Amino acid sequence: MLKRFLEWIGLKEKLHDAEHTPPLFKEGEIWWCYVGENVGAEVNGKGMQFTRPVLVFRKYDKFSFLAIPLTTKNKIGSWYCSFSHNGKFQNAQLSQGRVVSYKRLKELVGKIGSVDYKKIKQAFTELHS
Repeated sequence: MLKRFLEWIGLKEKLHDAEHTPPLFKEGEIWWCYVGENVGAEVNGKGMQFTRPVLVFRKYDKFSFLAIPLTTKNKIGSWYCSFSHNGKFQNAQLSQGRVVSYKRLKELVGKIGSVDYKKIKQAFTELHS
């Protein structure tokens, strides 16, 4: 476990220090994101780069947004919302949303449909009201 934290800290330092123009990201897009190695019940990134697909749920400015992590595992509960993207089942982990810097974005996966985005937005609002 400690090794994963130390590996993540090294990568996180590189991401933080990197100088580049913020990518153009929009609400409803799915991006691979450097999520990291986190604490307790918080969702982690996978693999050597600690990445996970996230939904750009709410864009605040060109530097930050509210990200909702995605999983392909079938999860049930009011804190999940399922949808399909490019024929692949996805679950938005509504309870794991957090503000993310553009520096964590790795690559664009695609954009979800407006019906699915509205469905996720409604489920998120119901969970957090």
